[in-house]
Amino acid sequence: MTEEDTPTMAPGLLQAYAPEEADEMPDPRRRRRQQDDPIANLRKWEPKTRLGAAVMAGKIITFEAALASGLPIREVEIVDALIPNLEDEVISVNMIQRMTDSGRRVRFNVMACVGNRDGYVGLGMAKAKEVATAIRKAITAAKLNLIPVQRGNGSWESASGPGNTVPFKINGRAASTRVTLMPAAQGKGLVIGETGKRVLELAGIEDVLSRTKGQTRTTINYAAATFNALKNINTTRVTNAQRDSLYIHTGRKNA
Repeated sequence: MTEEDTPTMAPGLLQAYAPEEADEMPDPRRRRRQQDDPIANLRKWEPKTRLGAAVMAGKIITFEAALASGLPIREVEIVDALIPNLEDEVISVNMIQRMTDSGRRVRFNVMACVGNRDGYVGLGMAKAKEVATAIRKAITAAKLNLIPVQRGNGSWESASGPGNTVPFKINGRAASTRVTLMPAAQGKGLVIGETGKRVLELAGIEDVLSRTKGQTRTTINYAAATFNALKNINTTRVTNAQRDSLYIHTGRKNA
């Protein structure tokens, strides 16, 4: 790769400042979509943190470099600039009613999950008076809570080589819910409940075995316990020999 081909700007910023194609027929809903469009929001972004200024200046152009810098990620635009292809999904929407002196107060509690299906996933919750506002705030919280996911090939049933499963058995918990993720052979699929499957799919894990305990019908705790298990993989001590034998890789495969 020559110096001319080397990117000097984060991929999300490249998309934001790329010339737009003119539409033949204007869409009346385009203004509404642009309010939640992360690429459109990057055009008017003014960084307020050291990390944001480094991303805008082109000194940091990958999410891996942002994590290596040690600076906290406090602006959602940083995540949108470094990983522009994040997908989001609403896990749960609950209505909360509270009786006050002025009457009944209604709010909405939303849990959302984001991921690029290739080694990064985030989970967040938010409350608001309107569902749309709560969803938007939950997605923002999930992006700020983005973590790298370690994947490997820890199943004795699989042939040697890289895999898209968890590298070893790991436990996660949230309140009374317990989730245990175990390595699975390639092609086994996600043997887990629907809520946990949505989190693992956005994380880029394709094969896994699981065991659950507690009140798994609580959607919020089930998703949080699955996310906690993925987070615990990063805090588990692994030697270099074990990392090589289990083919452990962190984050994106093609970074």
